Formats: sequence, C-alpha cells, structure tokens
Amino acid sequence: MKTILHKANDRGHANYGWLDTYYSFSFANYYNPEKMHFGKLRVLNDDTVAPGMGFGTHPHDNMEIITIVLEGALEHRDSMGNHGVINANEIQVMSAGSGITHSEFNHSKENQLRLLQIWIYGNKRNVEPRYDQIKLNPASRKNKLQQVLSPYPGKEGVWIYQDAAFFLGSLEKGSMVDYTVQKKNNGVYIFIIEGSAMVEGQLLSHRDGFGISETGTIRIEAVKETEILIMDVPMG
Repeated sequence: MKTILHKANDRGHANYGWLDTYYSFSFANYYNPEKMHFGKLRVLNDDTVAPGMGFGTHPHDNMEIITIVLEGALEHRDSMGNHGVINANEIQVMSAGSGITHSEFNHSKENQLRLLQIWIYGNKRNVEPRYDQIKLNPASRKNKLQQVLSPYPGKEGVWIYQDAAFFLGSLEKGSMVDYTVQKKNNGVYIFIIEGSAMVEGQLLSHRDGFGISETGTIRIEAVKETEILIMDVPMG
C-alpha cells in the first residue's frame, strides 16, 4: 500500500475578495511540483463564492469536470445551450471534449456559495461535449457510501469518460465502512468534507486529503460525525 497525505493547511490558497479558494493540486497561480495530480485526478478546488459573484464565460477542452455544491446554489450557462441552477445535494458533470465555454455564478444575491470543483483526465479526446446534473438523496449515504459518479451511462450517479467512481458518505461517530477499490490499477483519493475519520490508521480531519494506491480494500471509521468524498481513479 502506498499513501500520500495532504493536510488542509498545506493546500494552496487564494482570496480574490469575491472568491476564497483552496487548491489541493497545482492550479492557477499555485504551483507545487509535488502536487500536480493523483493519478487521473487533476484538480480539487474548494471554492467559496460571494453573493452574486462568479466566473465569467471561459473555455475548457478535453477534461471531465465535476461540481458538487455543498452550500447555496450555482447558476450555470454554457455554449451547448444549457442554463440552470445546481443546488446543494446535486452534482453536475461536463465532458469538455472538443471544446466548450461556460460561466458559473452564485445564484443568490444574499448568501455565499460553497462548492467542490474536480477535474479528471478523460480516456477519450475530442468527444462531443456533454452536460448533466442530478439530484442526490442524502438519506442514501447515511452510515454508508452513496455512488454519485460512474464510468458508464445508466449506472449510479452521473458518468464521465474515465474508469472512475465517486462516493459520498455521511457517517455518524463510530460508524465504520469498508471500501473496495473499483479496479486493480486504480487508486483512491479521500477528502474529508466535514468531521474527522480514521482511514487505514491515518487520522484525517476537516478538508484533509489522503491518497491510497496499491491496495484492494480500505477501512474508514468516523471519529465524529463526518462527511466524506471518495474519488476512485486510474493511477496510470
């Protein structure tokens, strides 16, 4: 088993006034050669957006982009004609493929927006861009893991062009789950959204990240009430 620990306080950070953001991996003006990616996981940004503010229209290509809203509502508009709002307990995905432009704004003029934006390297290039979002049932992850992303259309959660799977868990203090890695050459990056958990002997707290590879099963025990995100991705 190989592991890598990314403590919350060691993340990159930028505060632009309208955007307060933490980078688990090198992004924008934050560069750390030891934090370029974890396998096919390229970006994990922890964003807080001020009321009414956001990201103006900008381009992407050949990246799988996943957004999980933690608090508030995100307004989205893109060159494919999609325009809508992603609320807490929803997940959004875009396959940028051959190229898209989009904008993202805090839908509220009064309340802050908190979200995770995640980029995954795809396994196909220049695909036709696509967009999807779904509502998640929080009860489906009470003291267990809820799959929210898969590599196949029609499976649980949204899907992307990659052999990856995401799971969310809401664990009470003392609750224990065993996670089985999806494929032999995949690794797992665990992110503590809230709370604290013991993962394979490593204590993780609020916003810590923990990468694990070359193993088959991972044991997770909540030290206190904990919200956890598991990202299972190819390491090649």
